[in-house]
Amino acid sequence: MTYPIINAILVKNAADFCAADAHGMAAGLLCADEKTGSDYWLGELLHDVPAISDEQQSLLIRLFEETRRLLAGDEFEFDLLLPDDDAPFVEQIEALKSWCQGFLFGVGTKSSQSNYSRDALDILKDITEFNKLETDTQDENEEDEIALMELTEYLRTAVLLLRDELSPNKDMEQYEAE
Repeated sequence: MTYPIINAILVKNAADFCAADAHGMAAGLLCADEKTGSDYWLGELLHDVPAISDEQQSLLIRLFEETRRLLAGDEFEFDLLLPDDDAPFVEQIEALKSWCQGFLFGVGTKSSQSNYSRDALDILKDITEFNKLETDTQDENEEDEIALMELTEYLRTAVLLLRDELSPNKDMEQYEAE
């Protein structure tokens, strides 16, 4: 599933979110509650949008379910849905910020921070700080590109750590398997 396809669906239907927001929200919802249904996500994502085509809805549901599969897997395959590396640098930064906003929205919608560990709170604080990244730079350089790649990798790993901590069923499933 590529960023331009999902983004085109959301733009065409005048949704309030871009593809990065949408994927971040899906990941956040699923980290906070792995049993969240795609219908809940679609309701949040398209709350002011008139009915979309069945094909478009099917693609969005596929993104959500693929995100669920990748988050639940042990293969470390989960990745953020962001523009390709050849997209303008400013667009990549804006998308990363949008992904973080969507993720925080998703986590906040489904859980309470009152029972989070210190590590989880630190990760959420970091993700909040990523929303403050500067996007007015026109002269990106190799260091900026490396920093963006490192931030993306950090987020990918942090999301998987949060999923493990926030998922109430993980410990029970592991216990029952033993």
